Amino acid sequence: MSDTIRLSVEDGVAWVTLNRPDRLNAFAGRMRDDLYDAIDRAAASPEVRVIVITGAGRGFCTGADVEVMSDLLARGDDTTFDGLVEAGMRVVRRLARVEQPVIAAVNGPAAGAGASLALACDFRIASERATIGFTFNRIGLHPDWGATHSLPRLVGPGRAAELVMTGRMVDAREAERIGLFQQVFAEDWFLDEVRKLAKELASKPPLALTLAKRTLAASPTSDLDAMLAAEREQQMRCFRSADAREGITAFNEKRKPVFRGE
Repeated sequence: MSDTIRLSVEDGVAWVTLNRPDRLNAFAGRMRDDLYDAIDRAAASPEVRVIVITGAGRGFCTGADVEVMSDLLARGDDTTFDGLVEAGMRVVRRLARVEQPVIAAVNGPAAGAGASLALACDFRIASERATIGFTFNRIGLHPDWGATHSLPRLVGPGRAAELVMTGRMVDAREAERIGLFQQVFAEDWFLDEVRKLAKELASKPPLALTLAKRTLAASPTSDLDAMLAAEREQQMRCFRSADAREGITAFNEKRKPVFRGE
């Protein structure tokens, strides 16, 4: 893994940081592959209960580095460009399979693939200075990294069409109002709030969160009977777990439960 992607783990929380602050963490070189590797390593670790993805410096991620795109275009290098698109697809598919909750800590501009990356996470917590936009057509390109799947599901087809076709950047408060961000905090305590949420999620029973995440993901393409059947199946799996025994016992004993993921 290169130094443009950092991975650290503290108290059950994996922090994956895009680290090209001088370019607002725009993707270049192996960053897409290294991001995949960092997410994969975090997801596979038994000690990791929550994953946070954020950017170094004053940006979250502004998508592809336009200088790199210019060079590929000048050389007519379709093959390398297609490989970069495929690398982004791999990241989004891996995020869809991650069993832990994934938080996008949007600390600044999230544009193009950076906006799509944020939408591929379960939670989007933003600093008040954050902005988000699907700016692909500003340079004549099409949305990728799953934006055409996630965006209409979050904001509806009409709003999605407006955001994609205008390519405008949306400020944090509007993004919160239309459902792109779940919460927005002042810059001074933004990271504290991200850590608070990550700590809260890390204290929850891992199996219950994993199964709920899986069932919710199936909901948009399932009818009521299918969802009731899925709920029954997952409820029984949870009921038989050691964590359910601990949770119920702790409730009766009026103490805080200690979930171990068993």
